[in-house]
Amino acid sequence: MKIVVLDGNTLNPGDNPWTGLEPLGDLEVYGTTDPDKVVERGGDADILVINKIILSPEVLDKLPNLKFVAVTATGYNVVDLEATRARGISVSNIPTYGTPSVAQFVFALLLELCHHVSLHDKLVKQGDWTRCPDFCFWNTPQIELMGKTMGILGFGRIGQNTGRIADALGMRVIAHEVFEAHAPDYDGFEFVSQDELFEQSDVISMHCPLTPENTGIINSVNLERMKTNAFLINTARGPLVVEQDLADALNNDVIAGAGLDVVQVEPMLEGNPLLQAKNCIITPHIAWATLSARSRLMGTVVDNVAAFQKGSPQNVVN
Repeated sequence: MKIVVLDGNTLNPGDNPWTGLEPLGDLEVYGTTDPDKVVERGGDADILVINKIILSPEVLDKLPNLKFVAVTATGYNVVDLEATRARGISVSNIPTYGTPSVAQFVFALLLELCHHVSLHDKLVKQGDWTRCPDFCFWNTPQIELMGKTMGILGFGRIGQNTGRIADALGMRVIAHEVFEAHAPDYDGFEFVSQDELFEQSDVISMHCPLTPENTGIINSVNLERMKTNAFLINTARGPLVVEQDLADALNNDVIAGAGLDVVQVEPMLEGNPLLQAKNCIITPHIAWATLSARSRLMGTVVDNVAAFQKGSPQNVVN
């Protein structure tokens, strides 16, 4: 079987090789692939391995040998599932791989909002401490999390892991989930309505999948429900946020700050209003990107391909 990896750089920028796929077929790996090169490079592939490559019905029509698509991510909206079903093409995803890494990153963003460590490091190195008449100084409020309320929107694996860390820091944890699971045994934990979560939380951390119902859920109406000293953390999906509404809320002190690892259009566009928003930390979609997480992801990709070849495909989404 011919296996073609079309956009391998994100999963393997040089430290996470594709060698596990080599025994499974004739392997070709491309670091990146422009949309107009997908058919040229994948035209004779039996198996395509993709991350953000779009496989529309029109593209699928031009891939006559294709039997299996291995998506190297949890989200699989890049593939037209109805079209693949009609053509007898199986599609798999990676249900879980980055849970501890993403939950950890939530608190990297949150603690930066609480302490602005990078800013104070910069001030020290530019001489502010050596010129200081006192033994210490701080240019931003220093915020303690103990006793504050962490609201988690979406209480799946990552949301639950985030809740455990918040509980360990002495925070009260509340959550809103469409399909409520068993409540954890944190002191004070409860499932609440969506409105209650926006109103009660000192920190809101987003962990819900993107759906038509929750697209743009962070909008002017819900931002107005939040406390003026509240923080928003989004490591889930960019389109959950109406970006102009969030920028306006930050600039007008409706909420106190935001930590974002995702935006609506990635790579980020130059005119994104969040680039000029007050107290808004933005990172380039890296919460998932530890080597530990990417190694787990790579292992599951190999397992998915091998399972398909054995006639027992796993993690099938179509």
